[in-house]
Amino acid sequence: MIKFNKKRKGFTLVEVLVVVVILGLLAALVVPRVVGRGEDAKRTAAAVQIREIEQALEMYRLDNSHYPSTAQGLEALVTKPSIPPEPKKYREGGYLRKLPEDPWGSPFIYRRPGDRGEFDLFSMGADGEEGGDGPGRDITNWD
Repeated sequence: MIKFNKKRKGFTLVEVLVVVVILGLLAALVVPRVVGRGEDAKRTAAAVQIREIEQALEMYRLDNSHYPSTAQGLEALVTKPSIPPEPKKYREGGYLRKLPEDPWGSPFIYRRPGDRGEFDLFSMGADGEEGGDGPGRDITNWD
């Protein structure tokens, strides 16, 4: 004969519903703070990449007494340029292992001389167009 233990071994429907309601309330408080932060993270990553490229450009300038020209572009940080002005003391292995793309998959824009300094370096942001406001605003080395 089978004996049944009269002690409860599970949760009642009411207990499960209370837990679901509590989890729903927590989600309603937390989700709005987390959603939308992905774009902020991409903008921060682009700013960090710009700083890293700036450091490589400074090392290039220290070695060669000038920045790469606009025609040579940022590719001059990866492979020795063959167009003038050719660097005199180009570092073996280059200044970057590879040229990064911005978090939206576009190349960084480099101009020498720049409109805002010796060179301008920027990402066109989420909208992929120069200029813009809000989330489409450019991420630059002069801000």
